[in-house]
Amino acid sequence: MKFHRVEYPRHVPAAFKGLYAASTALHEGGLGHELLETVFLRVSQINGCAYCMDMHAGALRKAGIEPRKLDTVAGWRDSRFFDPRERAALAWAEQLTTLPAGAPADATYEALAAHFDEAGIAELTMAVAVINAWNRLGVGLQPELP
Repeated sequence: MKFHRVEYPRHVPAAFKGLYAASTALHEGGLGHELLETVFLRVSQINGCAYCMDMHAGALRKAGIEPRKLDTVAGWRDSRFFDPRERAALAWAEQLTTLPAGAPADATYEALAAHFDEAGIAELTMAVAVINAWNRLGVGLQPELP
C-alpha cells in the first residue's frame, strides 16, 4: 500500500494491528459477508473514502452481489434490492456515522431490534465504528488506490 501523506501502519503499528484485528473479527462474526461489506461500503460513501469504497465494492463484486444492488447502495431507501434487515442495518449505520442530532432515533433502534438480537446489534455497531475509523485514516492520510 502506497501513501500520499503518512504511512500510518509504520508509525503506529500496534494501533494498526489492533484495528486490523477488529476488522478480521467482524468478518468472522455473524452478520454475514454481504451485509458487513454493504454497510462498510455505505459508510465509506458517506465519508467520501475512495480507498474503502473501492475495496468494499470490489469485495461485493467478487462475492457475486447483483450489479443492480451494488449500483444502488447509496440510494438503498428507494431501491427494491434491499430487504428489511438490510434496510434496518443501513439506517443504523447511517445514523451512527453522521450523528446529526446525537443518538440514533428510537424508531431506528426499534427497526433494528426487529431483525437483530443484542449480539447482532453490538456487532453491527462495532462494524460501523471500525469502518468509520478506517475511513478517517483513508480520507485523512490518503493511501493510493491499488
